[in-house]
Amino acid sequence: MLGKDGRGGWRRWVQRPQSLWVRKALAQIHLWIGIGVGIYVLLISVSGSAIVFRRELARYSRKSASVAQSGRRMSREELQKRVQSDFPSYEIYGVYDSERPERPVEVVLGDGKTRISRLFDPYTGRNLGDPQSFMSRTLGWLIDLHDNLLAGMTGRLVNGIGALFVTLLSLTGIIIWWPGIRHWRRAIVIHRKARFARFNWDLHSAAGFWCSAFVFVWGLSGICLCFPAVLNPVLSNDGVFWITQLHFGRFDRVTEAIWTILGLAPALLAITGALMWWNRVLRKRIAIRRSANSARITWLPARAHRTRRRAATAHADMFRHSDQQ
Repeated sequence: MLGKDGRGGWRRWVQRPQSLWVRKALAQIHLWIGIGVGIYVLLISVSGSAIVFRRELARYSRKSASVAQSGRRMSREELQKRVQSDFPSYEIYGVYDSERPERPVEVVLGDGKTRISRLFDPYTGRNLGDPQSFMSRTLGWLIDLHDNLLAGMTGRLVNGIGALFVTLLSLTGIIIWWPGIRHWRRAIVIHRKARFARFNWDLHSAAGFWCSAFVFVWGLSGICLCFPAVLNPVLSNDGVFWITQLHFGRFDRVTEAIWTILGLAPALLAITGALMWWNRVLRKRIAIRRSANSARITWLPARAHRTRRRAATAHADMFRHSDQQ
């Protein structure tokens, strides 16, 4: 794979890996996978970091509502009539009373396409709004985005394929990261005083090196979580449990904090990778195309001027010839 001469190929890999065809091939694979799934990686990275503390956030964002126990408590039929008058186009799917008299009643409604829940005062019939707070609804949206890409089981399937590509990105990335024995120290640090293109390169290289193991674990565990029907017969319940714990860092508060911060690394790699592609490929192509267009624009008037001058000369020669005759 490294050449006809195994020792020579290994020596080139250690000293000058950029000259090996296998590294060039892996770089192209890494580049085009990154371009294809860049936005996906950005969304999954940000949403994943946001929901690491979802249990704690859900606990503190619960909407607590209480009602004043005044007068007679409405019967279920009376409450349903009041609910139906507030939501005439919805059908009542269920009415759930609380065991505590000071708590409101939750009513679930639907119109065949959507389902909503509302709290009602059992004494006055007043609509108290959504039982979930804005934080709870936002958290639920982020969870659905991270798990299913907001598209149900189809989104879960696409998410599993995306996790496979993330795993490939981590593997190809750590291989092509190796810059050679003389420059490896420079590839793990960021030179803050460098120009922007160099700073962006250093940021991508250093972040990719230090976070490669985390990205690989997240990609591999994401595959397992998205395809449970395939992997559950192979994995035990303990195996599935530990994969979930590892995916979200659910060991203690410290690991959850680390997972939240490092969970943004894939988003950083996607952004810096896109900027590298812009600086090294797209901007140069645009500059070449612009220079070619400007040269064509400059060439066309000159050619037209020469054509007009030849025509004028031929016209004058024609009249001169006729005068001589």
